[in-house]
Amino acid sequence: MTTSTDGAGAVRDAALWTEMLIRQFPELLTELTPGRGAPAGDRREPTAAEQAARSARTRAERADALLNQQHHGLAVPGHSAAPVQLHVSDTIRDITDGVIELEEAVYDRLGLGRPRRASVLERLLRITALLGRVAGDPTLAGHVRNEVRRMARRCARALGEAETMVRVRGRCPWCDSVSLRAFPARRAVMCVNPGCRCEEDGCDCATDPAFRHLWPEDAWQALADASGAELPEIAARMNEEAPAVAAARPRGDA
Repeated sequence: MTTSTDGAGAVRDAALWTEMLIRQFPELLTELTPGRGAPAGDRREPTAAEQAARSARTRAERADALLNQQHHGLAVPGHSAAPVQLHVSDTIRDITDGVIELEEAVYDRLGLGRPRRASVLERLLRITALLGRVAGDPTLAGHVRNEVRRMARRCARALGEAETMVRVRGRCPWCDSVSLRAFPARRAVMCVNPGCRCEEDGCDCATDPAFRHLWPEDAWQALADASGAELPEIAARMNEEAPAVAAARPRGDA
């Protein structure tokens, strides 16, 4: 990805993360209260790994509720009847507040006044529609990208899933390792080597230990030329699932 000094690159990245958040946020509402989701026929069965992770979260939530009651004489409303998944509820609140604050900051910076009330998804769509103007302000573009990325990552963690990734042949142009992976949900290729650091001025991988250099769709040809991969193969990988992760169907961030 690019740095905040490149407004166009930052909003391109922001668009990828916003698209992911728009797709995944409604799933949080489905996950919030067990038994109130979509009809069984419309949902896929969770894998053993997902069931184990959800059971672990439920046990942790119950332990926290019991500790809270013992220390303060307080019970979590509804916990004993239709248990609300607390980590999901907290995530929904955090993302809702974050989207509202982000849109207000964008409107203020662009001199558009105060945005009218709307749902989270409507606000995200409005932010997306303004990215062309946001690109003209590199500082704002970097802020939008960072905030949307943070919220998308938290959303994915709350869903207990990680994003599918598929190996791409060739070597990373920056670290020379065979660590290139395609991420179909973002339609992007990423180097997953934790030690990889690119030489692009200000790229986030130089300052954020959790960040990995990423090539969006319009950079695939350059990547193919530099890595030894082939453009048709990269495009094909965007429609595949890696055998090693197909069983768990991860869908979050790298």
